Amino acid sequence: MHQVERALFDIRRGLPVLLRDTAESVLVQPLESLDDRALERLVANAGSEPGLVLSRHRLALLGRPISAQSARLPLMPCELDDLTRLNALAFGQHGPTATPAPIAASRADHAALTLMRRALLIPAALTTRVAPHAEETIRALIDDDTLLAIDATDAGRCFENADGMLKPVSEARIPLAEAPESRFILFREPDGLREHLAIVIGDTAHWPETVPLRLHSACLTGDLFGSLRCDCGEQLRNAVAEIHALGGGVLLYLAQEGRGIGLANKLRAYSLQDEGLDTLDADQVLGFGEDERRYGVAVDMLAALNIQRVQLLTNNPVKIAALVEGGIDVVDRQALYGRLTAENRRYLSAKASRGGHLLDELMSGDPDDALGSNCDDIGIGQSGSRRA
Repeated sequence: MHQVERALFDIRRGLPVLLRDTAESVLVQPLESLDDRALERLVANAGSEPGLVLSRHRLALLGRPISAQSARLPLMPCELDDLTRLNALAFGQHGPTATPAPIAASRADHAALTLMRRALLIPAALTTRVAPHAEETIRALIDDDTLLAIDATDAGRCFENADGMLKPVSEARIPLAEAPESRFILFREPDGLREHLAIVIGDTAHWPETVPLRLHSACLTGDLFGSLRCDCGEQLRNAVAEIHALGGGVLLYLAQEGRGIGLANKLRAYSLQDEGLDTLDADQVLGFGEDERRYGVAVDMLAALNIQRVQLLTNNPVKIAALVEGGIDVVDRQALYGRLTAENRRYLSAKASRGGHLLDELMSGDPDDALGSNCDDIGIGQSGSRRA
């Protein structure tokens, strides 16, 4: 796992890594930071031509649907000679008019794409098989620490490395406007890339037997800056107020910006939305699925807090299923809304109609209704509860 963590930092710096499998060694270069010089080094060191590994989501948009999670596109000389064309193939809104037929991704190819997603980069990678005549060159690069080599199987499991290993790091009392008696506990994942917060609200000795719980994925633009493109900031503050009103509980603030694609990719998706795409289609253009979030860290945080039985404040059935699968007893679900506005209606509509979020009550209102903003509104004053 330590080597995989080092590989993630190299990839985020734009450096190649070597993935070793039983049948092959593959040199991997993140596409996001690719320039002509890096491409030349990649081909020279590996001694063979690279291919482009893309997710099934991106390939479907290119008119090349596959049943596997990823596939490899052999690259034509025109793609290798023109990085603009290569980027258009990997994450442009429309892509080129003709694309090569995908071939099955090897275990190393798929692991390369998994590393990109874990590193919060565009899920696109150049992979180059190390030719027999280049093995000595690659070995020399590894020996002088210029190139990091890791096992392809370990790399493919990098999303699993945090399971059961999340640890509390620090904590402090932080009174909040909506909940004066609150304590923040910070948890860090073992690779150091992500930190998550548990906001413990109220006196745990007087908590309800079924603990009110909110899983809130970080949204810098909405939570901090009050972006009108979403309702995340209002949902966050409404959740804190509601948990306080219910006698205390926990809000888990998870580092999963943009439904798990990261802030850089979220901003890219916003630009695509400005061109007419909805939130889910914009993510697909970039190679992501409808929702890239994982909730194993939430289960681990609840275990550390000795919480087993919860009343979940959510509109998302996926969160319920994830907690139940992790062994958490989800006794009730309570609806939680922000404000419906002209700016966020399209975003919320896509979440409801395509993402399966339970927003019928919210979407039936008029834009700019202050839903969930005070004790007389449905997000705070009325539970909207149902059995999970």
